Amino acid sequence: MAELTPRQTVEELDKYIIGQAGAKRAVAIALRNRYRRSLLPEEVAEEIMPKNIMMMGPTGVGKTEIARRLAKLVKAPFVKVEATKFTEVGYVGRDVESIIRDLVEASIHMVREERINGVSEKAKAAAKERLIDLLMPKEDKPEEKPKPQYPFAALFGPTASTNEPAKTETPEEISVRESTRSAIEMQLDAGLLEDQMVELEVEDKPNMDLSQAGVDINLGEIMGGMMPKKTKIRKLSVSEARRVLEQEEGDKLIDREDINGEALKRAETEGIVFLDEIDKIAGRQTAGGGGPDVSREGVQRDILPIVEGSTVNTKYGPVKTDHMLFIAAGAFHVAKVEDLIPELQGRFPIRVTLDSLSVEDFKRILVEPENALTKQYAALLGTEGLQLKFTDDGIDAIAEFAYESNENSENLGARRLQGILEQLLEEVSFEADTMQGEVVIDKEYVESRLKHHMDLAALKKYIL
Repeated sequence: MAELTPRQTVEELDKYIIGQAGAKRAVAIALRNRYRRSLLPEEVAEEIMPKNIMMMGPTGVGKTEIARRLAKLVKAPFVKVEATKFTEVGYVGRDVESIIRDLVEASIHMVREERINGVSEKAKAAAKERLIDLLMPKEDKPEEKPKPQYPFAALFGPTASTNEPAKTETPEEISVRESTRSAIEMQLDAGLLEDQMVELEVEDKPNMDLSQAGVDINLGEIMGGMMPKKTKIRKLSVSEARRVLEQEEGDKLIDREDINGEALKRAETEGIVFLDEIDKIAGRQTAGGGGPDVSREGVQRDILPIVEGSTVNTKYGPVKTDHMLFIAAGAFHVAKVEDLIPELQGRFPIRVTLDSLSVEDFKRILVEPENALTKQYAALLGTEGLQLKFTDDGIDAIAEFAYESNENSENLGARRLQGILEQLLEEVSFEADTMQGEVVIDKEYVESRLKHHMDLAALKKYIL
């Protein structure tokens, strides 16, 4: 777990998300509390529950991005789910425990990638040797042992009758083979063989998952240890084969049991679950009974044990949810937080309201973040040799149009900017390969390209 102070966490989030200081402070404190808990004696740490967060605000203001960037910042397992995708027990649909199984899968993937990266140099060296073997002239390749043909040969080994005396190489043959390998290796290092085709034997892994209502079984994994592995021959270029071989060699060098154990531990202590659209399931059972409110409340009651702390069975082993951090979010335009069942409300002690975006916010979003949209479009068109320059008055015009569009129609938050820039740069994007030099996006350019949309926005003010 990264040892970041709340201030450092906020500073990192500021690089990608404009404004929303309250929400950033809340997640920064929650993150720091997890680190503080890890320093306490086990008997004390067990009693400290995570400070779950409820975010309220319109779409496109940064709720999801804050949670996602936070998880990426501290390299924590993260899963984003929509509350509306789940049903209460007894109905057709995903059960809420699949949220935790998805989180464990994300944790497994994260730890596995870390382990693979740790042995990448060894894997590359081993893959290179196998690649040279594939590129060797057939007459110079070492003779392969005959493969057993009968069904249970892989379990009990080949019989003596299948073994033939190994061919003994002469010193001259050894010298030729080594010089050939050296020549192939030099060509590989120089990148001269990247497009050459080789035949590679790869494992054929059929997908036989059985996942339903708490059952999480992979028959391929169960039977794989008892039956011989099925393989197939693929023709790949050297560059493609290298990636496959490095993956295979990396898998040989890592311990799957160690990965599973570490992943489960990390999911339990560092996992972050983002429950989006929680307001869509906010509803109480009415006096008359029946109706959609029953199902909504049922989903809430199914989510409650997971948030409170329970044990979920996964194919990697049981995992406890007691110390996972849950961040719930919703627009809450119609429903209110108070419409959630009291038990669920109480499990989210920290509540933050995210502000709607102002004109000034839009200006900053366009230019300040490291992944700002203007920087993205400039980089994209730069690949065609075209320079895209946004002036200050051009940025002002785009920001004002985005703000007015959100005010006069559906409030899309920062997502509005994506559509505006697509309309604004449509012609440039289409003709970029035929254009040279610099294209200046100033106020005049913006108004000329968006005049029709601006007129429609102004007209809507007078339509009742």
